[in-house]
Amino acid sequence: MLRRLSSRSAFRVAVAALALGAGLMVAADLAEARVGRSGSFGSRGSRTWAAPAPTPTAPTAQPMQRSATPNAPSYGQTAPGLGAGAATAARPGGFFNRGGLMGGIMGGLLGAGLFGMLMGGGFFSGLGSLAGMLGFILQVVLIVVAIRFVMGWLRNRNQPSYAGGARPDAMAREGYQPPRPTPAGLGASGDTAGAADRAGFNTGPRGRPLKLAGSDFDAFESRLTQVQEAYGRDDRQTLDRLLTPEMARYIGEELDDMERQGLENHLSDVKLLQGDLSEAWSENGHDYATVAMRYQLRDTMVQRSSGRVVEGDPETLLQAIEFWTFTRPSGGGEWVVSAIQQA
Repeated sequence: MLRRLSSRSAFRVAVAALALGAGLMVAADLAEARVGRSGSFGSRGSRTWAAPAPTPTAPTAQPMQRSATPNAPSYGQTAPGLGAGAATAARPGGFFNRGGLMGGIMGGLLGAGLFGMLMGGGFFSGLGSLAGMLGFILQVVLIVVAIRFVMGWLRNRNQPSYAGGARPDAMAREGYQPPRPTPAGLGASGDTAGAADRAGFNTGPRGRPLKLAGSDFDAFESRLTQVQEAYGRDDRQTLDRLLTPEMARYIGEELDDMERQGLENHLSDVKLLQGDLSEAWSENGHDYATVAMRYQLRDTMVQRSSGRVVEGDPETLLQAIEFWTFTRPSGGGEWVVSAIQQA
């Protein structure tokens, strides 16, 4: 006959389950420790508060969370579905607002406790016992793992395949043109040239279309690596050269925060895996280009005093998908990073 767990044994198992959940949180957050800490910030001129045009690499983008550009009608439309409530939800929240594993666990515990009180029992009668709480925690952990697995599978499934093997050049040299409705009687071979312009992505008050050269795409790919590696070295002089003053200020705040904690975020082996042009335009004496990029890198958090790795695995390659916006003076000059948005 099975014996019931003693209170002490059940408590120890529950603590072990919470430790496992915390480990999963660290593993999930580690991929967010790179430049920008998985946030969406910076400026894209008059398109700052509008969603970038979709690409095969990244169909959607998170709304901008932080920008020096005012969110006013004169600066473009707000991303579809982003009202005041959605904008608030996009900002980093507190312990219960992060939507992560601990948020789900604490929400479930509070819900179960309130249910128990309503039914006339104690606060934790909704869970029944420590063993019941353990079962609940394990279910949440399994659900989180399953959701992450399914999302990863769907993301890989949606990656475009290329005839003849791997694409020889990771960065597509042509802008993505979303399909437009086909008029009656026009077959699949109907004209799609300039679909992005006709859809309003590159016309009207939000600037005029900009044609890019192969050297521009080479610069975008190079900037991705240079910015990440300079961030990992805490090389602020290089970052000042590669970023707009606004972006340099945001990134500098991140580096200051890590320095206060005695940490360094080491980034290495940055490699672009796939990239597509989302939008390219000129306005007010500046050129802009927003590019969706999927890349890999090694990402570890290191203690400054000892060099000890406190988070991450130096042997593990992580992947990220982001929209990077670059700007330069119209007609030429060096491209610098003006915004980063999560896909």
